[in-house]
Amino acid sequence: MAASITVLAIIVLLAVSAYFSATETALNAASRRRIQKLSRDGNERARCVERLQKNAERLAGAILLGDTLVIIMATALATGLFASFWGPYALLIAAPLVSVLVILLAEVVPKTLVVRQADRAALALAPSMEMLVSLLSPVTVVCQKLMRGMLQLFGLRMEADQPVLSVQDVVRGAIDQQDNRHLVKTHRDMLGSVLDLDELEVSEVMVHRRNMKMIDAAIGPEAIVEEVVASPYTRIPLWRDNPENIIGVLHTKALLRALRRQHGTLSMEQVEATMLPPWYVPETATLREQLNAFRARRSHFALVIDEYSVLKGLVTLEDILEEIVGDIADEHDLPQSGIRPQADGRLIVDGTTTIRDLNRAMDWELSDEHATTIAGYVIHAAQTIPEAGQTFKFGGYKFEVLQKRRNQLTLLRITAPVSVEAAAI
Repeated sequence: MAASITVLAIIVLLAVSAYFSATETALNAASRRRIQKLSRDGNERARCVERLQKNAERLAGAILLGDTLVIIMATALATGLFASFWGPYALLIAAPLVSVLVILLAEVVPKTLVVRQADRAALALAPSMEMLVSLLSPVTVVCQKLMRGMLQLFGLRMEADQPVLSVQDVVRGAIDQQDNRHLVKTHRDMLGSVLDLDELEVSEVMVHRRNMKMIDAAIGPEAIVEEVVASPYTRIPLWRDNPENIIGVLHTKALLRALRRQHGTLSMEQVEATMLPPWYVPETATLREQLNAFRARRSHFALVIDEYSVLKGLVTLEDILEEIVGDIADEHDLPQSGIRPQADGRLIVDGTTTIRDLNRAMDWELSDEHATTIAGYVIHAAQTIPEAGQTFKFGGYKFEVLQKRRNQLTLLRITAPVSVEAAAI
């Protein structure tokens, strides 16, 4: 009889854990737009969902606290149940068994069921969860204060009203909750890239100075016009005396209009009259800051400088948009193939290919903490500038330097671990 009651109690505890998992998934995955519409229409359950979503930190604390207590209780009961059969070894059997049951019955199954009908599940579960959050509120508040105190010990100060989970964290969690059938990889990458705009700097997406198209003013107006017409770019910097001295930015349309007015012949003064003044931005500006600056100035082109005002490269509005939606090419762009898969599963990659682009294209997780490009990644990991023909292995990936120009690694061959290759496919 006692064993039956214990088994029933374990089942109930697993059901409560499943409730916590289902509620968390439903509230994170529910459409805020539809919930807001129902709330405006007077739906009390929708208003309850809104209150929980706005107080995400307290919700997460209550769910974590409740779920942890439930799992500990289930493990303790299972240990007591098995003690009569296996004695001191009961815990070694009960802990793995309860873990498997929790993962299957209290995590995978409820989350899979709920994510398909997230809005309906959120409306059904929100009222009971709001009551539970209120009941556990005193405990979660104490836990939050303890957590903030511990963070301060590591030098991280947080204001009393500053949430531990940022809005970006909540949105990322909602994106991660969606499985591949509901949110394809390209859409997931785009949504994640929007959230990354505050973390990426201009220096990570700019066209490096050595790859910039610039024109020397000394070649004369006729040659300048020929260079502009032959170039695939709309805006081209013009320099005088040395490449650091940018005197302006030529715009193809403005130059062609001037040519038409002057019947095909321009003087140097007339060429310079069509130029836009150079606009310099710091390489440390975030992509969101630069995007806002482009909108405020109604401009699409800026020159990038470092803290010593040395020219580092250029950045365009298109560069930032490509970080969100991927490569944008038109009929005038030069063909590019920075990542070229081979028949044997390996990749031929240009050294200037960014780690971010490579990760996004191949669904890899190479670290971009210390380098922006794949060439920089190899140089940092190797702690030297390799020679052509050298091979390195980092994190299971094999990197072979195929070409090198001066101190630049221009072409590499990459072999991914077998498990990563399978995942990418």
